[in-house]
Amino acid sequence: MSNALIRPATSADLPAITAIYEQAVRFGTATFELTPPDLAEMTQRFATLTEAGFPYLAAEADGAIAGYAYAGPYRPRPAYRFTVENSIYLDPAAHRRGIGSALLRDLIAGCTERGFRQMIAVIGDSANAASIALHRKAGFAPIGTHADVGFKFGRWLDSVLMQRTLGDGGRTVPET
Repeated sequence: MSNALIRPATSADLPAITAIYEQAVRFGTATFELTPPDLAEMTQRFATLTEAGFPYLAAEADGAIAGYAYAGPYRPRPAYRFTVENSIYLDPAAHRRGIGSALLRDLIAGCTERGFRQMIAVIGDSANAASIALHRKAGFAPIGTHADVGFKFGRWLDSVLMQRTLGDGGRTVPET
């Protein structure tokens, strides 16, 4: 189980968040970005999401930022306004310590509290068994795979889609 403190991220966390994401871009397939964004770009992305009311969380462990998670719009069209897409990134040293589970649990709670009804995980690389297992453990179900939609590190990558209902999901009409 994680001993990390999960809390809302702040602008002071962004250098560490930028470094974690840089590792994911340079060496991983969880993201299909090819060039790591700099601190200014990550600051803009953070501001865009938090100013729009989306949760953006940081995990603090052993005096450092060990990971982060956020939710954002699934798609820009207004009919999707009750559906979010989640993202979780961990420092490589934080893997397999329960920090991803804690971040996802609190992200789900934060999105539910804000009235969102569905959460979509778009998992880069169908070989990313850890992320798929993390989402399954948190109540996500597979809803499809986009085969060979990304090309990174000299190979084709899939995107695995998983979905989880938040709150009442589609059983009731949301307050607008």
